[in-house]
Amino acid sequence: MSSETIGVGFIGAGPVTQAIHVPTLARIGAPFRVVAVMDVDAAVAESVADRVHASWTTDATEILANDAVDVVAVCSPHRFHAEQVIAACRAGKRAVFCEKPFAMSREEAKAIMRVSAETGVPIIVGAMHTFDPAWVAARSHAEALLATAHTIRYSIVLPPNPRFEDFATQVVGRPVAMTPPDRSDPEVAAADMFGQVMGLAIHDLPLVRAFCPDFRKPQLLDCRIPQLGGYVLDLQVGNRAVRVEAIHTDGWQPEWCFEVIGDDSALRIDFTPSYVHAGSGTAVVTLDGERTVFGPFAQNGYEAEWRYLAALVEGRAEPLHTADLIEDVTFALTIAKQASQAARALVAGQQSGAAA
Repeated sequence: MSSETIGVGFIGAGPVTQAIHVPTLARIGAPFRVVAVMDVDAAVAESVADRVHASWTTDATEILANDAVDVVAVCSPHRFHAEQVIAACRAGKRAVFCEKPFAMSREEAKAIMRVSAETGVPIIVGAMHTFDPAWVAARSHAEALLATAHTIRYSIVLPPNPRFEDFATQVVGRPVAMTPPDRSDPEVAAADMFGQVMGLAIHDLPLVRAFCPDFRKPQLLDCRIPQLGGYVLDLQVGNRAVRVEAIHTDGWQPEWCFEVIGDDSALRIDFTPSYVHAGSGTAVVTLDGERTVFGPFAQNGYEAEWRYLAALVEGRAEPLHTADLIEDVTFALTIAKQASQAARALVAGQQSGAAA
């Protein structure tokens, strides 16, 4: 392998790898080359590897031991992320890419970043909107909102993922659609809420945190569970009123919107849905009645995060701040735990009312 090539090895080859990262790397081309693919399902690993002329395995340790792998992309289920990221750092790789969340506790996050510092292996977390050019451009022009914002709204209306996955690629080994969880059971409702915050809301919680100087003690004021699934969470974060909501729908019209509102200024970003490779979001910054539009740019957040990773490996960029990565996941976990408890209490209360 030439020194200019960055070999990528995937741990986990499900829909995220197939419909997001493999097409993104194909579009970018040099310096990346997918050299190895791992999945617990041999048929999936082999199929995905064949698309990119890579080797395949069902054993993650083979990815770590493969000298052709410079960058490990951890795209496995959440519970394995911390262990696999740490192992990739200790294997002496040049960088690690991990799908969000990269940890499921503050202790895990600290352990990951400690090992990253010890080994000198930088870590990127795949929260694509934090790399979206529209967000990057708008944030630098919306500094007034850091002091004056009073309301933040982050809203998602999302049709089923397979509709968008199938636009990007032909997914193999897609998990069989499960029966919707029985949210009338308080414990199921609690677990489902925790999973939705850590799997979906977490995408833009770093953006929320960026406009909340007093972010360390978010307080959940209200929790609702839409009939079709999702969540509506009203929070107080310092002196900011924050609404985080997601509605699942069988319709086609998606929305992925992030807003920050002050007395004389505002920011709104409309992002493309997950799995859509159609350029960046579009941001509108309003200051003193004047509107400035940023985007859409040709490069999306998926492409930007991989290009940043290449710059890291090649020594052209500085690693992300350790404290920010830890605080991002801690912020999400705090909200997820509060929402989970609230969902349990909400459903239990509904049951008690029905019984009475």
